[in-house]
Amino acid sequence: MELTFSLRRREVVEVQPMVSEVQQRWPALFSCEEISEEFRRITSKDLLETFNASLDKYVPRLLRLYRTRKGALGQQMEDILDKLDEQTSDILSHRKTAALRCLPVFVRDDTTKFFLQPLETDPDERVLRGVSVGLLAVREDDPAVSPNVRDWAVVLEGSIVLHDLPDLGTAFAYLFGLLYAMNIDYPKEMRYTFEAIQTIFFELGSQCSQRTRSLKTKLLL
Repeated sequence: MELTFSLRRREVVEVQPMVSEVQQRWPALFSCEEISEEFRRITSKDLLETFNASLDKYVPRLLRLYRTRKGALGQQMEDILDKLDEQTSDILSHRKTAALRCLPVFVRDDTTKFFLQPLETDPDERVLRGVSVGLLAVREDDPAVSPNVRDWAVVLEGSIVLHDLPDLGTAFAYLFGLLYAMNIDYPKEMRYTFEAIQTIFFELGSQCSQRTRSLKTKLLL
């Protein structure tokens, strides 16, 4: 994969093939290890290490920021933060999940077709219809009995391209890495969320919207 990087990058950028075509031509690119390596080749940054370090740094600040605006950002923000307050175990993991779930709400993105929570018996064709870029939290058939997520998965162009991921943070990182590897534009409904991850979490690029600059300024106060 290292030897064929230049050829693959030229194809992806110039030809802009469908994800399914890239999967057929470069199947190894859709493994966790190669997603990280491709991201390193493009950006010179370690995908998971950089993302997790930024989470550790910004989660406390993000949660404080969310709580100061909790009442003004609607029921979705309140529900996520209230659920976080109810947790009694694995608090750090729940705090990271809440910080990522609330980020699109804070920057006023639309997560309707991004964060999906199907049951494991729900047919893929129904769940994935109309989803260009998304994350799946596949839950047990009876969430009242077992509300735990059985599988985190990454969706591109209406198909699951990566699954069996341990948590939302890992799924988010690999999705971001795939968007870079595939040279895919951020979905317009989630533009500001991905822009924040790019410029704040990964410190990539200097150009961003006023909305993202505002968030970055608030996090540095």
